[in-house]
Amino acid sequence: MEIYKDIRRMGLEGFSQRQIAARLHISRNTVKKYWHGDCVPWKRKEYSRDSAIVTESVIEFVRNCLNEDESVRLKKQHHTAKRIYDRLVDEHGFTGGESTIRRLVQELRIKSLEPFVPLAFPPGDAMQVDWGEATVYLNNAKTVLYLFCARLCYSSAPFVRAYYRQNEESFLDAFVHAFQYFNGVPKHVIFDNGKVAVKEGFGINAQKQAGYTALAAHYGFEAVFCNPSAGNEKGLVEGLVGYIRRNVCVPIPQARNIDELNCKLQQKCLEYLGHQIRGKESSVGAMLQTEKGRLFHLPGYPFDPAKRITARVDRFSTVRFDTNNYSVPTHYCGRQVSIKATPEKIEIYCEGNLIAAHDRCFAKGKEIYVLEHYLSILERKGRSIFYAKPVQDNIPSRFLAWLSEQDYTAKELTEVLQRCLLEGCDAVMAKLAIGKHVKPARIKDTVLVKPVDLHIYDSFLNKKAGGV
Repeated sequence: MEIYKDIRRMGLEGFSQRQIAARLHISRNTVKKYWHGDCVPWKRKEYSRDSAIVTESVIEFVRNCLNEDESVRLKKQHHTAKRIYDRLVDEHGFTGGESTIRRLVQELRIKSLEPFVPLAFPPGDAMQVDWGEATVYLNNAKTVLYLFCARLCYSSAPFVRAYYRQNEESFLDAFVHAFQYFNGVPKHVIFDNGKVAVKEGFGINAQKQAGYTALAAHYGFEAVFCNPSAGNEKGLVEGLVGYIRRNVCVPIPQARNIDELNCKLQQKCLEYLGHQIRGKESSVGAMLQTEKGRLFHLPGYPFDPAKRITARVDRFSTVRFDTNNYSVPTHYCGRQVSIKATPEKIEIYCEGNLIAAHDRCFAKGKEIYVLEHYLSILERKGRSIFYAKPVQDNIPSRFLAWLSEQDYTAKELTEVLQRCLLEGCDAVMAKLAIGKHVKPARIKDTVLVKPVDLHIYDSFLNKKAGGV
């Protein structure tokens, strides 16, 4: 650069090219090159030459591999540059280097990148939603949960809520909580083509599930579905899923139950309102206040997201829902009942009256028994008490073993079980073991057998033998 400056200055001062070359001790060709300023030293000509090893057939093979990946759309099963190189060697006898194919793959991928259009949404126009997955500790048990993530497109205000399952009940329940959190409803909701929302089809041709159709009608928003494998169409909420994983789920969060975890998630969303996104005029919270004025008002009646089915109580006094059996009081055997399933509860009704409620079981093929439902029949069928599954599932085995050694009638046993429901098994066992009214242990054998001398029979045999 210094030589170029000297050549230009001396040329303007009237020095000849020969004189400049002599003074600067450089070639006259160099002086001639930069004399008029038509050529500059910082501009280099791109070097390129046709490769003898990367032929048109090689380029076509690599392009076909990339096109195949694009048509299949399997992110975890696609051609890497190494795999393409190995196939070229095995299938076409390629003799070039692996780095050559790596450069070619990189160039072709850059050329095939789809350009995106930057978007800007007016206040209250749209909300993007998506699901994420996270591992947490609930009551010290490692548990995989599903995170419903929602984000308003103008303010970027987030909402996150955890669920045990990514099913329709949880999906609809999450919307109800999200609208209550934002205190309003956007005009459009952008989601992918998940089965919880889409019955069939995709994108503009998607047909909504009945529950999602009812939800959209009740709150007055329009459901918009993305094209397949087009995460860029809801990039805001995709970023929120990653943000929650990095900032809330690391280290692995611990909570006593899912309600406590959801309180932590909501607190994190509230803290984010103080954040200002680069390129935005105001903080997220300030923009949210502007956006709230453009949201639809909430309806007077909140949408009920529960799933409802009817079932008949079987001979074991249980009803079946989602592969699991839940107990009801025994006098409802054979009756038709209605089951109401929320994301975390199962409620059972008969003629409009609540007859049983259970925590929802997310395992498969389980029986969930409430001991209280079976006490009346156990009193009448006392011999079944120690073999009854509702008893075995709810009473510790050591307590049952202790009870089996006591001389209790069926009625007294059911009274003890009733006390267990009210006071707890440990408290009842402690009172019975140290109380004054403990019944003596059952006597195993009450018949006394005196020893008998059988030698007299031998003398009878000897006499008979002598007489014969």
